[in-house]
Amino acid sequence: MRGTGPRGRGGGRRTYRRSLSARQATIAKAAKLRRAPAGKPAPNRAAKSEARRAAIVKAALAEFCARGFAATRIDDVAARAGVAKGTIYLHFDDKAALFREIVTTMLVPLVAVLETPPADVPIRDLLGRFFDLFVQQVYSTERRNVLRLVMTEGPRFPELAEFHYRNVVERAIAAMRALLARALARGELKDDTLIRFPQLIIAPGMVAIIWSGLFDRFSPLDVRALMRAHLDLLFEGAAP
Repeated sequence: MRGTGPRGRGGGRRTYRRSLSARQATIAKAAKLRRAPAGKPAPNRAAKSEARRAAIVKAALAEFCARGFAATRIDDVAARAGVAKGTIYLHFDDKAALFREIVTTMLVPLVAVLETPPADVPIRDLLGRFFDLFVQQVYSTERRNVLRLVMTEGPRFPELAEFHYRNVVERAIAAMRALLARALARGELKDDTLIRFPQLIIAPGMVAIIWSGLFDRFSPLDVRALMRAHLDLLFEGAAP
């Protein structure tokens, strides 16, 4: 028992020293962390989800164009997008929902441009800008594949064609008619022919889409020049 006290006191000092060292190490580590530069913020979950959704839509368009709507499986889209099949179902109910998303994100915003035109620009200049927009934002991008997909798959899947018509074609025609009616009221057109048949305005764009899919490899089409020539022809007959 006599030796217990000194050894006990020595053990206590050793325990105290270890505890002090641990506290000092903790303080030093905290100071080091405070001095360290701030790291990158954690990725935003919503942004990651949106990026994954965009990748799925892009993969779906590629698969639809390569295989056709009927033959494309959700598994094919998942493999191309680099996600699990279940991930797609977190965002979309089925293939038709994917198609609707493609139309909504890739084509509908362009219709809004027609629906909100500048007020004081002559109709010929407006149509020239619209043709340039078509060449730059549709024909020269993946959007032309969406239009080609509607042309090829629409007859077999009328519900897809109707969705495209209601959300793109019908709105675009209504907006075009409003522009043309304003032009007629200003005296920029000699009659209402283009108002009755606004399809005449975009006809060369549709020809260009069809041509690109069938014959472009044999005889590339200068679509910008085609649209400008069409504009000249329109206004030779339509202008007062």
